[in-house]
Amino acid sequence: MLGPSWPSVREIWSDKYLWNFLRKGVWMRQTIVMVSGTRADFGKLKPLAEALDRAKYEVTFFVTGMHMREKYGLTKFEVHNSNICEVFEFMNHREGDTQDVVIAKTIIGFSDFLHETKPDLVILHGDRPEAVAASIVCVTNKTKCLHIEGGEVSGTIDEQFRHCISKLATAHLVCSASAAKRLRRLGEPIERIHKIGSPEIDIHSQQPQVVLEDVLSYYHINNSDYGIAIFHPVTSEDQTIQRQAQELFKGLEASGRFFVLILPNNDPGHEKVFQVICDLSDKSFRQIPSMRFEYFSVLLKNSKCVVGNSSTGVREAPFLGIPSLNVGTRQNARSSAASITNCSAFDRKSILLFLEKMWGVTFP
Repeated sequence: MLGPSWPSVREIWSDKYLWNFLRKGVWMRQTIVMVSGTRADFGKLKPLAEALDRAKYEVTFFVTGMHMREKYGLTKFEVHNSNICEVFEFMNHREGDTQDVVIAKTIIGFSDFLHETKPDLVILHGDRPEAVAASIVCVTNKTKCLHIEGGEVSGTIDEQFRHCISKLATAHLVCSASAAKRLRRLGEPIERIHKIGSPEIDIHSQQPQVVLEDVLSYYHINNSDYGIAIFHPVTSEDQTIQRQAQELFKGLEASGRFFVLILPNNDPGHEKVFQVICDLSDKSFRQIPSMRFEYFSVLLKNSKCVVGNSSTGVREAPFLGIPSLNVGTRQNARSSAASITNCSAFDRKSILLFLEKMWGVTFP
């Protein structure tokens, strides 16, 4: 007969006991932490998280940054609702915090989390302050770190952040041969660089689970003849970003077209862009803080064009054959394609000409 300190047979086969039993070392699944600070990087990390979950890894999302703020749509719930992993939440910034303060707060929070969970691997994406902080914590604690979409260039502080993360990372999943070459020039070993393409395209390639009518209804979009507009602040252009936003949105309004406007991220200068957006007409714009990634994919596939300075215009839109107007410098040197037109926010003539000639045009 088992003594009082031993579990009963029923307890052994209960999920709770078995899970704790396995975690204590009889058989330990490898644990992976993914750091996500925005709706955009979660869209890129999600297909990888699903694949890791199917392969029986234990995946946890460290959710922070914009995910935690109601102003940006409280997108932490999208991570929770994915039901593919455990989720740990950490509030790393308040309104008005500068990027160095955000990095400092995230280092403290992620360091505590890392020491508690002791993951086998941390996966980071892109060039956000949250990823910079997590990469510093990983390298100083000898934890393996995988960086997605390193080797990209933009000409702004984002590029400097991205290269810093790459130098601190253990290995790299890159989007292109040119990105791989840049990492080699930074001194990264070739055997640690793996070219996989842009991860969110996996989702755009799939058959959607919802139809456009459902998406339009869910987000109260009353016009099916629409373009998508996304204009983020540029950290190195704080003095002109408000005027850029004003000129761009005036041009879109003057075209007579209708746009679904996805609100900008929280980079320095976002308040100035928000001030401009607050004065826009509902007749020309449907403003949305954030969208479920799968819903956004359907919206994008059915849009007439993409306008602004989001990577959506230089990555996903060309892949889907949708014309895009890349405005300003934020995506400098990221990608080129026949479907992409480049112009300044102050070039009203080019903006109107693009919307006249390219609206609804399809590319291979």
